[in-house]
Amino acid sequence: MGKMQQSAKNGILGKIRSFKEFNVLMVTIILIIGISIKSPIFLSATNIRTTLIGLACNGIIAIGMTLALVSGGFDLSVGAIMGLSACLTVVFAGMGLNVWFAAILALIVCIGVGLLTGTLIGRVGLNPFITTLGIQQIARGAVFVLTAGSSLSLPAGADISSFKKLGQSSILGIPIIVVIFIIMAVLGDFLVKKSSAAMKVFYIGSNEKAAILSGINAKKVKQMVYIITATLAAVAGILTSARFGVATSNTGAGSEMTVISAAVIGGASLTGGKGTILGAVVGVIMLSVISNALVLFNVDVNWQSLISGAILILAILFDLLSHKRKYKA
Repeated sequence: MGKMQQSAKNGILGKIRSFKEFNVLMVTIILIIGISIKSPIFLSATNIRTTLIGLACNGIIAIGMTLALVSGGFDLSVGAIMGLSACLTVVFAGMGLNVWFAAILALIVCIGVGLLTGTLIGRVGLNPFITTLGIQQIARGAVFVLTAGSSLSLPAGADISSFKKLGQSSILGIPIIVVIFIIMAVLGDFLVKKSSAAMKVFYIGSNEKAAILSGINAKKVKQMVYIITATLAAVAGILTSARFGVATSNTGAGSEMTVISAAVIGGASLTGGKGTILGAVVGVIMLSVISNALVLFNVDVNWQSLISGAILILAILFDLLSHKRKYKA
């Protein structure tokens, strides 16, 4: 009887440990415990709420970034597209349009940017790094032109008040922006694991030539991946404009590095063919916990940037070493 119980226990623990996100989740839990001991404020309701709201937009973008990494590419333009979306929402609303319609127009424009990116990478065959870096500069440049390097505020109005509730109100005590993130993450994780379209992304990332020979339209799949990344970045931008009521020239700046780090920490590979939405979400939570701790401990902002960069390098190094071990095996 004892052996059966031990076997069952080992089986349960084995299944838990088999989850790709297990190690990252455990590290995150340990960090939370350690930080909460050092700073009692960390687990206060106000701080938890602020942290969750802060990570929601990066979490939404991380969903798309995971798909881009799985396909064998990545997207450096997501932060700029987030900023462009927020900026266009405010600009269109300032022109007298209903803010909800303004947000839809901003979304359409950013989807168009994603279509351009996807066409250049998927159809034309340009390098993802150079292409998305160029799109990043174009989008960020457009933001600077529209904002004149400053900030723009949403005008007053009844529709504006209802729009701001999207980023500032709660449902059953949970911020709406967090609820949207959770729904998108759960739906995204389900579709990635169950849909045949997502499987094609994995096949292409693992072995593009074999995928093409099996009848998969790699060009079309890659194009759709970058449309999705741009769309999710645009949604994050719209939610940001609803949360703050303003759009600045720096909105979304640096988000691309955060979400790439989160996705890689969560198990996505820079060589393609590997990654999960749940892993990226756990990665975003871990990075947000670290970022929040640095603020609570009054760490100089310059050191915060240094630490963030070091985390990205370590994540890439870990991915490289894991890939080499797998290759040798």
